[in-house]
Amino acid sequence: MGTVASLVIPGADRALFEQIERVFADHDARFSLYRADSEISRIARGELVLSRSSEPLRAAYTEAIGWRTSTAGAFDPYRPDGVLDLSGVVKALAIHAARSAVVGAGLDDALLSVGGDGVALGRRRSRADSGRTPADSAAYAPWMAGIVDPENREHLLGAVPLHPGRAAIATSGTAERGEHVWRRSDPSSRTEAPYRQVTVRAADIVTADVLATAILSGGAETLSDACSQWNIDVLTVDASNGLTATPGFRRELTVGARLSA
Repeated sequence: MGTVASLVIPGADRALFEQIERVFADHDARFSLYRADSEISRIARGELVLSRSSEPLRAAYTEAIGWRTSTAGAFDPYRPDGVLDLSGVVKALAIHAARSAVVGAGLDDALLSVGGDGVALGRRRSRADSGRTPADSAAYAPWMAGIVDPENREHLLGAVPLHPGRAAIATSGTAERGEHVWRRSDPSSRTEAPYRQVTVRAADIVTADVLATAILSGGAETLSDACSQWNIDVLTVDASNGLTATPGFRRELTVGARLSA
C-alpha cells in the first residue's frame, strides 16, 4: 500500500504475524492502482467490469459508495477523471481485518498502525510492571497515539489515548504525501484547502479514516455534519496552521497543543 505497517502485539506468535502480513499483501494485490496486475487496475483499463469483480472488491465498493452517500459526496471513491479508486477505504479495511486476526487468535492487547492510522485493543503494559498480571489494572495504561505537526514532522501536536469507544484514529493531510485528496469545492484543483490536516478519533478505523478524508475534502461544513452524525473527536489544522478541536480532543489531548476557541 506504499506505506509502513507497525504492529505491537504482546503474546503473538510468528504464525499470527504471517497471517497479518498476508492480509496486507492480499489487499495491496487486489486494490493497488500502482500495480498493473491488480484487480482494480484491470477495472480502470476496462478489462474487467465491476459486476464481475471479486466479492471482496465489490464489498469494498459498496462500503465506499455508502460513505459517499452518508457524507453528501465529500468522500467519493471516483477520481475526477472517472477512475474508481478505493484507496480511501482499503487501508482501513485492511487494518480492520488485521484486528480481526488478532481477536481470532485469542489476544486482546495490541496496537495496529498502517501509514499513521491505527486501532488499539486492550491496554499496554508498563515496562516497569511487566511482571504483573492482567488483573493488576494499575500495571496497564491506554495505548497512546501521537499526532504529527504538519509544520514540523519531527514534532507532535499532541497525543491522545485509544480506549473503548475511541479505539481508532486516522489522519488525512498534505504534510507527508502532498495534495492527494480532491476538494469537494473545486474537484479540478488541489489548492486553497481550508484544512491542511484532519485527525479523527472514533470507535472503529473505517469511520475514523473515511471521515478524516471527507472533512479534509469538504471543509467546515462537512466537519459540522460529521460531528452531528457520528460520535467522533476531531482535530484540524487550517491553512494558516491554526488548530481547532472538538471537546473530546480538548479533554484528552496532551503535550500542550495550541487550540483555538
